[in-house]
Amino acid sequence: MMDGIELRRDASGVVTVSLTRPEKRNAVSLAMWRALGPLYRALGADPAVRAVILTGAGHHFCAGADISEFAAVRSTLADIAAYEEAADGATAAIRDCPKPTIAAVSGYGVGGGCGLALACDLRVGDATTRMGIPAARRGVVYGALDTGLLLRAVGLSAAKLILYSARLLPAADCLRLGLLNEVAPAAALPAAEALAAEIAANAPLSVAGAKRVLEVMAAGDEAARAAEIHAIVERAATSDDYREASRSFVEKRAPVFRGH
Repeated sequence: MMDGIELRRDASGVVTVSLTRPEKRNAVSLAMWRALGPLYRALGADPAVRAVILTGAGHHFCAGADISEFAAVRSTLADIAAYEEAADGATAAIRDCPKPTIAAVSGYGVGGGCGLALACDLRVGDATTRMGIPAARRGVVYGALDTGLLLRAVGLSAAKLILYSARLLPAADCLRLGLLNEVAPAAALPAAEALAAEIAANAPLSVAGAKRVLEVMAAGDEAARAAEIHAIVERAATSDDYREASRSFVEKRAPVFRGH
């Protein structure tokens, strides 16, 4: 556990990362931005981890950056550069985590909180979810990282609507536009946990390989990365998990995947 962030692991290899500042709607402090990057890199390198859920304590996912500390931590150009480096580092680490990542978004997921959710592979909301990017109300232009995450999730036209209008969007609109993948009938976190358990039950090499191939293709790098993609496919096809899947199918039982 670290200040403002808590971890919980279950027996299936699902790790839940909780932002724990409910009194501030889980607004992210500079210390938290700095901690999230190394944390997600460590989770990505841990072979026991099958999926990672990001959520917020209390009734909200994340209200964005903690503006109340800006006077202290963003008072000079050097401070601002260091702050942006920490925030972008955290977001990029979540985006680049090789494990499947899910955001459980109840309540507010706005500004930097929306960015954290968009950095995850999948986003689950509920009836309380409200998401948006109010940068246009604050005279701010989002940089390439966060804008790129928004663009790839919702497309150009919807990204323009979200950024130009600075609206706080209800769950139904978030689902329609692509900010959310699912809206749970009850709370977001249990639904995200069920989805993570479903993913964790599958072959880890298949899930990790699918994520890497999709990311390469989304970046338009498939020609340059053809050898890498071939190696990913070949590794899965010659793995113990592949043989276990074949045996379990013939034996009419659930497979036991071990990630090798």
